[in-house]
Amino acid sequence: MRSIILIIVIFSTPFVMSAAEKVFPQTAVNTHELKTIPASKLIVSQSDGYYFGGNNSLFRPLFRYISQNDIAMTTPVEAEMRPGKMYFYIGRDAADRDLSSNAEVEVLELPERLVASLGSRGSYSEQNFNRAMESLENWLADHPTHKADGAARAIFWNGPDVPGFMKRFEVHIPVVEKAADDD
Repeated sequence: MRSIILIIVIFSTPFVMSAAEKVFPQTAVNTHELKTIPASKLIVSQSDGYYFGGNNSLFRPLFRYISQNDIAMTTPVEAEMRPGKMYFYIGRDAADRDLSSNAEVEVLELPERLVASLGSRGSYSEQNFNRAMESLENWLADHPTHKADGAARAIFWNGPDVPGFMKRFEVHIPVVEKAADDD
Protein backbone atom coordinates (compact mmCIF):
# COMPACT_ATOMS: atom_id res chain seq x y z
CA MET A 1 0.00 0.00 0.00
CA ARG A 2 2.85 2.38 0.87
CA SER A 3 4.42 1.95 -2.58
CA ILE A 4 1.10 2.70 -4.28
CA ILE A 5 0.81 5.96 -2.33
CA LEU A 6 4.41 6.86 -3.21
CA ILE A 7 3.73 6.22 -6.92
CA ILE A 8 0.60 8.39 -6.83
CA VAL A 9 2.47 11.24 -5.09
CA ILE A 10 5.42 11.10 -7.51
CA PHE A 11 3.28 11.09 -10.63
CA SER A 12 0.71 13.63 -9.44
CA THR A 13 3.21 16.24 -8.17
CA PRO A 14 3.99 17.74 -11.60
CA PHE A 15 0.27 18.22 -12.22
CA VAL A 16 -0.25 20.02 -8.90
CA MET A 17 2.64 22.41 -9.63
CA SER A 18 1.34 23.09 -13.13
CA ALA A 19 -1.68 24.85 -11.58
CA ALA A 20 0.54 27.86 -10.75
CA GLU A 21 0.71 30.56 -13.40
CA LYS A 22 3.88 30.27 -15.51
CA VAL A 23 5.33 33.69 -16.29
CA PHE A 24 7.23 32.40 -19.33
CA PRO A 25 7.76 28.99 -20.98
CA GLN A 26 10.36 26.55 -19.71
CA THR A 27 13.46 25.73 -21.69
CA ALA A 28 13.52 22.00 -22.49
CA VAL A 29 15.97 19.87 -20.50
CA ASN A 30 19.47 19.75 -22.09
CA THR A 31 18.51 22.52 -24.52
CA HIS A 32 20.44 25.77 -25.00
CA GLU A 33 18.49 28.68 -26.44
CA LEU A 34 18.10 32.42 -26.61
CA LYS A 35 14.75 33.53 -25.22
CA THR A 36 12.95 36.70 -24.28
CA ILE A 37 11.68 37.14 -20.73
CA PRO A 38 8.63 39.43 -20.75
CA ALA A 39 8.53 42.75 -18.89
CA SER A 40 7.53 41.81 -15.36
CA LYS A 41 6.74 43.01 -11.87
CA LEU A 42 8.72 41.08 -9.25
CA ILE A 43 9.37 41.10 -5.53
CA VAL A 44 12.85 40.42 -4.19
CA SER A 45 14.48 39.64 -0.86
CA GLN A 46 18.23 39.86 -0.38
CA SER A 47 20.86 38.44 1.96
CA ASP A 48 24.45 39.54 2.44
CA GLY A 49 25.82 36.07 1.76
CA TYR A 50 26.05 33.61 -1.09
CA TYR A 51 22.73 32.16 -2.24
CA PHE A 52 23.73 28.55 -1.60
CA GLY A 53 25.52 29.42 1.66
CA GLY A 54 23.70 27.90 4.62
CA ASN A 55 20.17 29.02 5.40
CA ASN A 56 19.74 32.02 3.15
CA SER A 57 16.27 32.83 4.62
CA LEU A 58 15.12 34.50 1.39
CA PHE A 59 11.95 32.49 0.76
CA ARG A 60 10.04 33.28 3.95
CA PRO A 61 9.81 37.12 3.54
CA LEU A 62 8.61 36.69 -0.06
CA PHE A 63 6.04 34.07 0.89
CA ARG A 64 4.83 36.25 3.79
CA TYR A 65 4.47 39.21 1.38
CA ILE A 66 2.36 37.34 -1.17
CA SER A 67 0.24 35.82 1.61
CA GLN A 68 -0.40 39.19 3.29
CA ASN A 69 -1.23 40.82 -0.05
CA ASP A 70 -3.40 37.95 -1.36
CA ILE A 71 -1.16 37.32 -4.38
CA ALA A 72 -1.16 33.94 -6.11
CA MET A 73 2.12 31.99 -6.33
CA THR A 74 3.68 31.90 -9.80
CA THR A 75 6.52 29.96 -11.35
CA PRO A 76 9.41 30.20 -11.76
CA VAL A 77 11.32 31.51 -8.75
CA GLU A 78 14.51 33.30 -9.78
CA ALA A 79 17.77 33.60 -7.82
CA GLU A 80 21.00 35.59 -7.99
CA MET A 81 24.06 34.09 -6.35
CA ARG A 82 26.23 36.96 -5.01
CA PRO A 83 24.79 38.55 -3.01
CA GLY A 84 21.99 36.06 -2.54
CA LYS A 85 18.68 37.30 -3.93
CA MET A 86 15.40 35.52 -4.51
CA TYR A 87 12.70 36.84 -6.83
CA PHE A 88 8.99 35.99 -7.08
CA TYR A 89 7.18 37.08 -10.22
CA ILE A 90 3.87 38.86 -9.68
CA GLY A 91 1.21 37.20 -11.82
CA ARG A 92 -1.79 38.55 -13.67
CA ASP A 93 -3.92 38.54 -10.50
CA ALA A 94 -1.88 41.40 -8.97
CA ALA A 95 0.17 42.88 -11.81
CA ASP A 96 -1.90 46.09 -11.92
CA ARG A 97 -2.05 46.58 -8.15
CA ASP A 98 -0.08 49.28 -6.41
CA LEU A 99 2.31 47.15 -4.34
CA SER A 100 4.73 48.77 -1.90
CA SER A 101 8.19 47.71 -0.80
CA ASN A 102 8.78 47.07 2.90
CA ALA A 103 11.80 46.45 5.13
CA GLU A 104 12.23 42.85 3.87
CA VAL A 105 10.88 42.91 0.31
CA GLU A 106 11.46 45.29 -2.61
CA VAL A 107 8.96 45.61 -5.48
CA LEU A 108 10.63 45.91 -8.91
CA GLU A 109 9.51 46.33 -12.49
CA LEU A 110 11.90 44.89 -15.05
CA PRO A 111 11.77 45.52 -18.80
CA GLU A 112 11.74 42.73 -21.36
CA ARG A 113 15.09 40.87 -21.26
CA LEU A 114 16.97 38.62 -23.66
CA VAL A 115 18.77 35.69 -22.02
CA ALA A 116 20.77 32.64 -23.00
CA SER A 117 19.05 29.72 -21.28
CA LEU A 118 19.88 26.09 -20.50
CA GLY A 119 17.13 23.78 -19.23
CA SER A 120 18.22 21.22 -16.63
CA ARG A 121 16.88 18.58 -14.28
CA GLY A 122 18.04 17.76 -10.74
CA SER A 123 18.17 19.10 -7.21
CA TYR A 124 18.60 22.80 -6.62
CA SER A 125 22.24 22.66 -5.56
CA GLU A 126 25.37 24.71 -6.05
CA GLN A 127 26.98 21.81 -7.94
CA ASN A 128 24.08 21.48 -10.41
CA PHE A 129 23.87 25.25 -10.89
CA ASN A 130 27.63 25.52 -11.55
CA ARG A 131 27.60 22.59 -14.00
CA ALA A 132 24.71 24.10 -15.97
CA MET A 133 26.26 27.58 -15.86
CA GLU A 134 29.56 26.27 -17.26
CA SER A 135 27.73 24.48 -20.09
CA LEU A 136 25.77 27.64 -20.90
CA GLU A 137 28.90 29.82 -20.81
CA ASN A 138 30.64 27.43 -23.23
CA TRP A 139 27.62 27.44 -25.55
CA LEU A 140 27.47 31.24 -25.45
CA ALA A 141 31.22 31.51 -26.21
CA ASP A 142 30.55 29.48 -29.38
CA HIS A 143 27.45 31.51 -30.27
CA PRO A 144 28.56 34.08 -32.85
CA THR A 145 25.86 36.73 -32.49
CA HIS A 146 25.48 37.37 -28.73
CA LYS A 147 27.60 38.00 -25.64
CA ALA A 148 26.99 37.91 -21.88
CA ASP A 149 25.71 41.12 -20.31
CA GLY A 150 25.48 40.19 -16.64
CA ALA A 151 25.77 37.40 -14.09
CA ALA A 152 24.08 34.01 -14.39
CA ARG A 153 20.83 33.46 -12.49
CA ALA A 154 19.07 30.29 -11.39
CA ILE A 155 15.46 29.73 -12.45
CA PHE A 156 13.60 27.20 -10.27
CA TRP A 157 10.35 25.64 -11.53
CA ASN A 158 9.33 23.26 -8.73
CA GLY A 159 8.50 23.51 -5.05
CA PRO A 160 10.20 21.67 -2.20
CA ASP A 161 7.74 18.77 -2.37
CA VAL A 162 9.11 17.56 -5.73
CA PRO A 163 11.88 14.94 -5.44
CA GLY A 164 15.30 16.26 -6.50
CA PHE A 165 15.64 13.98 -9.51
CA MET A 166 12.34 15.34 -10.91
CA LYS A 167 12.99 19.06 -10.32
CA ARG A 168 13.36 21.34 -13.32
CA PHE A 169 15.61 24.39 -13.35
CA GLU A 170 17.30 26.67 -15.82
CA VAL A 171 20.33 28.89 -15.81
CA HIS A 172 19.93 32.26 -17.54
CA ILE A 173 22.67 34.65 -18.59
CA PRO A 174 21.54 38.10 -19.78
CA VAL A 175 22.82 38.73 -23.32
CA VAL A 176 23.10 41.47 -25.93
CA GLU A 177 23.92 41.29 -29.62
CA LYS A 178 27.62 41.46 -30.43
CA ALA A 179 28.73 44.54 -32.29
CA ALA A 180 30.88 44.06 -35.40
CA ASP A 181 33.96 45.25 -33.47
CA ASP A 182 33.44 42.81 -30.50
CA ASP A 183 35.62 40.09 -32.02
